[in-house]
Formats: sequence, structure tokens, C-alpha cells
Amino acid sequence: MTERYAPHMFAILRIVAGLMFAMHGSQKLLGWPPGGPATLSPLMRLGGIIELVGGLLIAIGLFTRVAAFFSSGEMAVAYFMAHAPHGFVPLQNRGELAVVYCFLWLFVAMHGAGVWSVESLIQSRRAVPA
Repeated sequence: MTERYAPHMFAILRIVAGLMFAMHGSQKLLGWPPGGPATLSPLMRLGGIIELVGGLLIAIGLFTRVAAFFSSGEMAVAYFMAHAPHGFVPLQNRGELAVVYCFLWLFVAMHGAGVWSVESLIQSRRAVPA
């Protein structure tokens, strides 16, 4: 019975996680919500762009596989560059969120946008005969 709701729960996960990811980027690039770094290296600026744009694309379900693939890669780089030098175990180096996002976005890249997405809307309009 619960399988019936799985596509919709996946959509809710995709939307909420995409928006949370985008907020990491908006914090870096736009200073909202407050608390981000005062100055950004070029690599951090690129990360912020990937997070903001990728998170929004994932949330609305447009170019989802590509956005999720790049976002997954960015999180892998973030883990190994920023967290792993402080110890390999994510709970010790505070990298657990990067690991979770990395594998979540990798799953989304393989799964696709699913229901409640711009991609499904486009696909349904193409399927309707004129």
C-alpha cells in the first residue's frame, strides 16, 4: 500500500532537499540566511553557484539529472577538501551533511525528477496527441 505514495514522497524529498541545498548557496553568494563566510575563494564561489542553481533546478525538477550529478560531485569535493583533512570519519570531521547530500544527489541523478516536476509536466504535454 505504501508503494502507491512513494513517487509523491520522493517528490517531497527532492523539493525540500533541493531548497535546503539552494539555501547553502544563497548563504555563500547572497548572505542570506546570515552566517556565511565573509569572503569567498573562487572555489567556494563556484560551490555556492552549484548549490544555489543546482538546488533550485533539483527542487523544481528541471535538468534534474545533470544538476544532481554536478551537485553530488561538488559535495564529494567538499568532503575530501574541507572535511577529510580533519579525520576521515564524517561525525568527527563534521562532514556528514556533505556525505548525505553527495549520495542523495547521486540517487536523484540516477532516478530522475519524478512526479511534481517541470520535466514530468513537459513529458505529459508531449504525450497528449494534438
